[in-house]
Amino acid sequence: MKNYLELIRFKHYIKNLLIFIPMVTAHILTTQNLIITSLGYLSFSFLTSFVYIINDIKDIEKDKLHPRKKNRPLPSGKIKKSTAIFIALIMLILSISINTIITKTIFSASLFLLIGYLIINLLYSFGLKDIAIIDVLILSLGFIIRVYYGAALVNVEVSDWLFLTILNASLFLGLGKRKKEIVQNKKSRKVLEEYNESFLDKFQYLCLGLTLVFYSLWAIAQDIKYLTISIPVIMVIFMRYCLKIESSDEGDPTTILYHDKFLLLLCILYAILMLILVVL
Repeated sequence: MKNYLELIRFKHYIKNLLIFIPMVTAHILTTQNLIITSLGYLSFSFLTSFVYIINDIKDIEKDKLHPRKKNRPLPSGKIKKSTAIFIALIMLILSISINTIITKTIFSASLFLLIGYLIINLLYSFGLKDIAIIDVLILSLGFIIRVYYGAALVNVEVSDWLFLTILNASLFLGLGKRKKEIVQNKKSRKVLEEYNESFLDKFQYLCLGLTLVFYSLWAIAQDIKYLTISIPVIMVIFMRYCLKIESSDEGDPTTILYHDKFLLLLCILYAILMLILVVL
């Protein structure tokens, strides 16, 4: 079971919690919307699993030569390629089926967002990941689509400040990941040959600064009593994250979050605070 969970990247499902943001920030946390968004979370998660598996199948020979990736289920031979293809198709079918059940129609805004996410990630896997800046922009676009997918499910709009916050936060994470990959092994990705640590460092923290500014503007614009309390909490979360990514060999945001219990606790406390301030 462990190998199959690793194949579908179950631990990365935490990224898809962004789908719940529009419902919470729009103050429409009802039982019906919670059920719809939860099903949407499963639909999007299954789609991301499909993308991850296809990418692993494409890179299987290259991953066999990688010191860390060679232990993944496919390059290590723990799961056969044919089995992985079958699981990927099941993930895709489940994703589209669940989304259709939610929207009660074949064609919907949420379906187009799923297709958009699928297309840009396939383009990423089959070439765009080797183009500097474009690669990071596509990674960021994936986070933005998650938010807009959640908004489409409950028929709400995403504010400009929230969009800019998610955009810069995702760019910060993507640039930080690339910077760490350069430090570890510049030959691990072809695109790293076009980057340098100085460039990534400058723009990484520029995006962090913009993230905090846009989040602050969003919080103030909500006109919710005490919501500005969440601003220093967000600052502490990013401070902790920066400390861990600069002092460890790991650059993947998800792995850092799971490995650092204090950072995970801060994120949970922030989520509870937002539920109290925004919803209750």
